[in-house]
Amino acid sequence: MTGIASLGMLDLECHDPRVMGDFYSQVLGWDVILSQDEYVEISDGSTRILFTRVDGYQGAGWPTSTSSKRYHLCLSTPDMAKAVERCLELGAAKPDFQPGGDRWTVLTDPAGHPFCLAQAG
Repeated sequence: MTGIASLGMLDLECHDPRVMGDFYSQVLGWDVILSQDEYVEISDGSTRILFTRVDGYQGAGWPTSTSSKRYHLCLSTPDMAKAVERCLELGAAKPDFQPGGDRWTVLTDPAGHPFCLAQAG
């Protein structure tokens, strides 16, 4: 199917763009290509994620929050246990509520956005 547009960049709001850029750069193995106080951008050469500072930002929380969920990244990995451990070392948190059983693990990034790690393949 041919679309009428293509994804240029995913822009994620947060309190501290540098913390978020560093976290996802390490999680995804992408390069930081722009780093300013208000914005940090990472890329793998084709896809870009921009982290934008928003004053008063509150993370979505998991599984419930007074703030609406703004996005949910689903990431695949060849070694889920190792990836979860590394994400926790980088500043992620692991909520008690885990609906995926052994199929996926829900974590929250340093800004409180939930994301999943699932076993690849």
